[in-house]
Amino acid sequence: MSRLYEKYKNEVRAELQKELNLKNIMQVPRLEKIVVNSGVGEATQNIKLLDTVVEELATITGQKPAIRRARKSIASFRLRAGMPVGATVTLRGIRMYEFFDRLVSIVIPRIKDFRGLSPRAFDGTGNYTLALKDQLVFPEIDYNKVDRTKGMSVTLVTSARTNQEGKALLKRLGMPIL
Repeated sequence: MSRLYEKYKNEVRAELQKELNLKNIMQVPRLEKIVVNSGVGEATQNIKLLDTVVEELATITGQKPAIRRARKSIASFRLRAGMPVGATVTLRGIRMYEFFDRLVSIVIPRIKDFRGLSPRAFDGTGNYTLALKDQLVFPEIDYNKVDRTKGMSVTLVTSARTNQEGKALLKRLGMPIL
């Protein structure tokens, strides 16, 4: 069991049920999955860039990423349908809670000039998307092996029905949302 999952089960769930005035414990919002996505636009010219992104995502998440391919051809970008353009990882269960714990306690404090996360990054149904400009904020990445910085997005998918419920859940779990 992850320590964050234990905290959710023992403390956060009961507090959220009181705060949101929910009758059933199953109505309390919870984390469903975390999706880590990294697009590599330059992969159309240099396919080796995608290999390093896949390797880094596997190191960060502890799970092998799925390669994403282009759906349409775009001539001005020299892109054909079916070409690999990115990688994504979907985390669930204990791995998801362990990644979230590392994200909140280690990675977010290492972001340069960090003053808190924007509350406007919710999508309307309680899901939160966080964009990271470089992969060096993760301690698993070796600084000497990185040839160029690559951004990534981390989407926290919750079972919340509104942004307020999602924000309450993420704040209780330790996200520094303003």
